[in-house]
Amino acid sequence: MSIKSISKKSLERLPKYLRFLYELRDDGVTNVSATTIAEHFDFNPIQVRKDIEQVSKSVGRAGIGFSLDSLILDLEEFLGTNNSNEIVLVGAGKLGGALLNYNGFGKDFKIVKAFDNCESVCDNKKIFHLSKLESELKDKNIHIAIITVPKDQAQDVCDKLVRCGIKVIWNFAPIHLKTPKDIVVKNEDLSSSLLILLKQYELNNQN
Repeated sequence: MSIKSISKKSLERLPKYLRFLYELRDDGVTNVSATTIAEHFDFNPIQVRKDIEQVSKSVGRAGIGFSLDSLILDLEEFLGTNNSNEIVLVGAGKLGGALLNYNGFGKDFKIVKAFDNCESVCDNKKIFHLSKLESELKDKNIHIAIITVPKDQAQDVCDKLVRCGIKVIWNFAPIHLKTPKDIVVKNEDLSSSLLILLKQYELNNQN
């Protein structure tokens, strides 16, 4: 299954399904239906079933549902969460430092290198000087990066990361990064996201 053959909306829903399935497994559940998943998230059961059919070889049975373990394995394989994905972080200020010590990535992701404008140590984790980025990443086969540097530094950092073989960038700098077509960038504009939430609240509460 190619990622290009699945819609962005479906792709965004799959990690949510997987986390819910983990919770069910911890509770001793062995089978789950698309309807159960849909009700948990207030989604359309038909849409949930279509999402699963695009990425899973499991076949749900009437009155029984999908084998929970099989469905988890299929989602893990498609999303790549059965692999250890190593990450490099550039920008170890307040936001970067918080991400560096964030435990919510679980076993799926691990920040293995961090860089900033000066070398330091953050909670026993070494922060390398930004000038060492290319030498430290050379031949390390790391393909994921997080950028939490100021706006005026972000494009230069991005260019260096791409030269180092980075293919996926999670960008927290408030700037649109220019990258080659094969690079995947997810921009997190915290201020804009907050404004959108506020506007959604206002629209939901209009008389």
